[in-house]
This record gives sequence, structure tokens and C-alpha cells, in this order.
Amino acid sequence: MEPKDDITGAIKIGEEITEILDYKPGRLFVKKFIRPKYKMPEVENVIVIAELPSLPIPRGNAGAGLLSHILVSKYCDHLPLYRQIQQFKRQQITLADSTLNDWVKASCNLLEPLYNRLKQRVLQSDYLMADETPIPVLTEDKKGSTHRGYLWVYFDPLRKLVCFDYRKSREKAGPIDFLKDFKGSLQTDGYGAYTEFEKFKHITLFACLVHARRKFNDSLKIDKKRAEHALSLFKIIYDIERQAREGNLSFEERKTLRLKQAVPILNELKDWMTAEIVKLPPKNAIAMAMAYTLKLWPRLIRYVDDGKYLPDNNLIENTIRVVALGRKNYMFAGSHEGAQRAAMLYSLLGTCKQHDVEPFRWMEDVLTRISDCKMSQLDELLPQNWVDSSTDK
Repeated sequence: MEPKDDITGAIKIGEEITEILDYKPGRLFVKKFIRPKYKMPEVENVIVIAELPSLPIPRGNAGAGLLSHILVSKYCDHLPLYRQIQQFKRQQITLADSTLNDWVKASCNLLEPLYNRLKQRVLQSDYLMADETPIPVLTEDKKGSTHRGYLWVYFDPLRKLVCFDYRKSREKAGPIDFLKDFKGSLQTDGYGAYTEFEKFKHITLFACLVHARRKFNDSLKIDKKRAEHALSLFKIIYDIERQAREGNLSFEERKTLRLKQAVPILNELKDWMTAEIVKLPPKNAIAMAMAYTLKLWPRLIRYVDDGKYLPDNNLIENTIRVVALGRKNYMFAGSHEGAQRAAMLYSLLGTCKQHDVEPFRWMEDVLTRISDCKMSQLDELLPQNWVDSSTDK
């Protein structure tokens, strides 16, 4: 931009650069593949034409970019399909709800082997966190209402892998079936279904200190003095964890610090609760907080035995928030199969988030390549292993 003044004979002594961040709405476009047809001169009735590149949906007219936009918009940005249809209409593109649903189903069929491979890698971990959250599901047997299904989530905090699994109920059969081949440490809240794993020789149960602390925090209005005392001890324990984290301590150094500083505080907390609980009515809120904590005590303190373990499963609660946000926007899954498709996409896109992988780039690349991908190459497409080779970075 040149000034409006007459600069004849002026000498340029520099320039000022002003950067403005701006935006243009995403655009839809048609990609054409023009393939000449040739009749061979010496062979009768033989016509030669180039093969189409593999498409995400054979004989479909949706490209990998459009499918990726739809999936990421719904399962990352919580934008229901009907709102996406409204956005497309503003660009003079009319798409039926059934069309978008069919595209989502077809995309998930493509992604299913990758989801199964992710599940396989999660179950190979020796340390998992587990939690569950409800998801309303439309079913034919409940006209006018929804079925209360559950998304169970399993998180590997060391390798940052997320796997959701849909079940029709909150019964223990769901996690038992999912974890039947798992061997290692399992960290959960105090929900009774997880207690079943105490019978499994190949699984060691851990509990969550944050869930215990939360119960004392909820008791502040009932018994401020006792609640504040308990919370002060929890604070010391978490100050020790913060010290280890900020000091970037190794697992062995973290264990040493815990044994020296955290164990005496944990012992003090247990002795205090044991002495105080007998003075209180069983239904008293602070007594119930103590009872909950003492019941889970062996599980709660196991984290001190190895620096790789965490004192709580806060990380898995963060991964579950996407489901809560989704419920507020699209409200329910359209079927049990739809709920499992949601589990699949939450798993893959949740693992993208854990590894700072841009979800649209990943999804577009995967949907472009997976049709031609050999089973032995699936690991390359998992978010934790994926390399962005696009030129437009």
C-alpha cells in the first residue's frame, strides 16, 4: 500500500507491516476425474480406461475431505448433523439427513479395523484407568423415550491412548468382557462393578484420591472442622505430587519422594479417620466420606509403590467430557449401533487430542488411504503413530 501523498524523489527508509487475522468460510467444491476411453486398434471390443483412485465410499460422491469435516464437526465440535445440513444449505447445497447418516455409517465401517487395532493396543497396556458415562439411545422397543446406555472409557495415561466401548447397561458384564485379556493395574472410582476385578489374579485395582477428597469437600457445610482437617491433609499429598511434577522427577525419584513424604501423611489421615468415624452417626455425611475412603484404602494408597502410577484418575474424566458436551447438543444416539459408532469416533479422535494431532488432517488422510491399507500397516494410521505428510501444513 503506497501513501496518497506525492512521493516523487522520496527515499524509502523502511516499512511497517501490519498482520490481520481474517477468515473465509469453508467451501464445498466438485472434484472431477476425467478418464479418456480408448478402443484398442488390434483387439476387437476391448476398451481401455484408467482406474479411479480408491474412494472412501465406493460409487459414492462424497470425498474424504467432506466426510472428515462431517465427522470432526460432530464428534469434536459437537455439531449435530441437522445443523450441518443447515450450514450446507447456506452454500446452496441440499443434503438429506439420511444421506449424511449413510455417509457416517460408511465411514465408520472403514474405520472399524483401525478402532479394533487401537483397542488391541490399549489392552496391551499394563496400567489403565476406567470410567463410564450414560448416553441416551433411541430404540424401537421404547417409543417416545430413550434407553439409558453407557459409554465405558479406558485410558492408558503413559501412552496416551483412549478407547470407548458402548454397552447397553452399567452392569459389570461390560468391563469384565472388555478387560478379559487385560493384565495389569486398573484405576477406577468406587463404583461397585469394578470391585469384581479384585477376584482377577492378573488385575490389580487402584482407586482415586480425588473422588475421596471430593466427598469431604461436599461435607464442609455439615462438619466444617473435620472436613477442613481432612482437606488439609489431602492438600499436602497433592503438594507433594506437584513438587514431583514440576521437578520432572523420574518414576524412581517420584516413588522415593512419596515413600518419604506422602506415606506419613496418608498414615495420619487413616489413623484420624479410624478414630473419628466411631464418634459419628453412620448416615452423617462426613462419616460416609470416611467410610468410603477407608473401604477403598488399600486401593487408594497403592500409587505410592511405583512412580508411574497417578494418585487419581482425573485424566480419564477429562476424556469423558466430550460425551457430556455431545449430549447437550445432539442429545441422543439414534440406535445401539449409532452409540457404538460414537464410541469408535470418540476413541480415535480422543487419541488424536492426546497426541496434539489435528483431527481433520488425520481423518482426511486416513479415509483416503485406509481402503488400500494392509492389515500389517494399520498401526501407521493410528493417531499416536501418524505422520502428517501433507504439503499444506
